[in-house]
Amino acid sequence: MTSSLKAVSSKWIKTRIMLRNAKLRKYVPTTHPFERYRLSAMLAQHGMLYVKPDIGSLGIGVIRVEKRGGTYRYQSGIHIYRFPTFEKLYQSLRHRCGTKRYLIQKGIHVLTHEGNPYDFRVMIQRNPSGKWECTGTAARVAHPQKAVTNGSQGGTIYSPYDLLEPRIGVQATSILMHEMERVAYLTAGQISRTYPGMKELGIDIAVDQRLKPWILEVNTRPDPCPFTKLADQTIIRKIVRFGRANGRKYDLTCSKAKKAPKRHISTTSIEQPLPSVEPPSELTLESE
Repeated sequence: MTSSLKAVSSKWIKTRIMLRNAKLRKYVPTTHPFERYRLSAMLAQHGMLYVKPDIGSLGIGVIRVEKRGGTYRYQSGIHIYRFPTFEKLYQSLRHRCGTKRYLIQKGIHVLTHEGNPYDFRVMIQRNPSGKWECTGTAARVAHPQKAVTNGSQGGTIYSPYDLLEPRIGVQATSILMHEMERVAYLTAGQISRTYPGMKELGIDIAVDQRLKPWILEVNTRPDPCPFTKLADQTIIRKIVRFGRANGRKYDLTCSKAKKAPKRHISTTSIEQPLPSVEPPSELTLESE
């Protein structure tokens, strides 16, 4: 029964659940099952896509696909493959996907640090009172040779403030962090309407060049490893405490993710116009 289910593997199922919520829908990139005509149409419209396994984790199998002028390319791991025609691109992807179900997701041109893309992992858990509570946010900078940001793929973990404040300023950073938390609460509320037994989520959020958050993925059995790399260890301690109260025990051996360097990233603050978002008035949702 869905009432007792505590993990959902299918990204497509989770996407469809989020799309039922009008407030959440605007944060979900266009996503469809992998099909030839969808791939062609979405490449023509967006120019860049991600093809990812419907069931999978740790960034394994995620492929970045691009159309550049009249040529095509995709990146899988550290390897880049180029094709003169769409048909050759499609046949190669079809072969790589095999019999597994894959999804196509609109690509987001995310914020970068030193030329490498980064996104955010927001952890939200039931607290000991049974209410949803955001327990931590970490920024994940992709390995220089890879298109995915996962720590398990060699990504580097930063405090989000260390990356955002030098670029957009303190006030815009505060607004953006509040909006990402608001997205997390909306997501937790929506997912737990279908699966009331859900007790924690790890929500991967990308932020585009206009500072709009996008939900890349919702993990129903999230790995807290990124938070072990943050200087503020109170975050991982709280995550572990809430997890223990919810019956989870974590493996905190995190050898692949890297810690951010201790040096200050930048002394220059490039102020941008504030994003057109309102700070959330209430960031609480009762347990369902």
